[in-house]
Amino acid sequence: MADNVVLVTGAGGFIGGHLVAELHRQGQSVRAVDCKPLAEWYQTFPDVENQVADLQLIDACRSAARGAREVYQLAADMGGMGFIEHNKGLCMLSVLTNTHMLMAAREAGAQRFFYSSSACVYNADKQKSADVVALREEDAYPAMPEDGYGWEKLFSERMCRHFREDFGLATRVARFHNVYGPHGTWEGGREKAPAAICRKVIQAKLSGSNAIEIWGDGTQTRSFMYIDDCIKGILAITHSDILEPINLGSSELVTVNQLVDIAEAIAGIRLKRSYKLDAPKGVNGRNSDNTRIKRELDWEPSIRLRDGMERTYRWIEGEYLKKYAPTHRTAARTAATY
Repeated sequence: MADNVVLVTGAGGFIGGHLVAELHRQGQSVRAVDCKPLAEWYQTFPDVENQVADLQLIDACRSAARGAREVYQLAADMGGMGFIEHNKGLCMLSVLTNTHMLMAAREAGAQRFFYSSSACVYNADKQKSADVVALREEDAYPAMPEDGYGWEKLFSERMCRHFREDFGLATRVARFHNVYGPHGTWEGGREKAPAAICRKVIQAKLSGSNAIEIWGDGTQTRSFMYIDDCIKGILAITHSDILEPINLGSSELVTVNQLVDIAEAIAGIRLKRSYKLDAPKGVNGRNSDNTRIKRELDWEPSIRLRDGMERTYRWIEGEYLKKYAPTHRTAARTAATY
């Protein structure tokens, strides 16, 4: 039977790291598990039980879930739109982790199981216009999700439902809408739009190129939820009586061009924009309808995009300077000799 351990899978990643930080702050007994080497985790804490394990394997899941009172299943092979459009098979393989973690949590007698789904489950026909009508939970059906990643998420939602109905495992599911913030991926191909744009603006400013390439035509619309709101929502949903998947996202809709405007304003610079029209850009429009979460929790994500982007930009700027400042200084000295 379960005791008092709280398990976070995908703990070496962006959202998982922040969730571990909050649970640790609350004084919980936390077990953190990720497949990456510990040195590559974004956040670690010495008094947290950290495990490196491949949770696609059932035995690893059983070991991770042993004694767990609550399970937060965030582990997945995923990234930004460029990654998920070109790695559909890898994204689909996350179904092994989700299925095995459900089995292990049931066997361990866990009291709660949280699963992080995605707005990529929503029917693509409802996201063709940049002037999108905000997506309600029922818009996931009839099913036509993002190929690969979205189908895997939608299937795993159903797995959670049937483990609850058939086996009595108290599952809770949230559909994340574009989470961003510090202590996450900001380069390498798995980063999402806010981090990528911050990096590109920083790079353009420091290099003196004063130019930025934007994927798509810049008119596609999204909402972006700051990480602090995401963590608050995860914990509230997990401990609620909400049985069906629910949106967890901001309803502040912006175009990608407006997102670039915000990053430029933070940097104090205006850049020449070019548009890569053949790059992965996802659906034309997506926003979160928060009617249900406001009704159920009397709350919705509310941190302004400008405020969250300021914190995100400053963190990425610090990381960028630590990694690339010598390169920029050398380039500047070379240019000064001509």
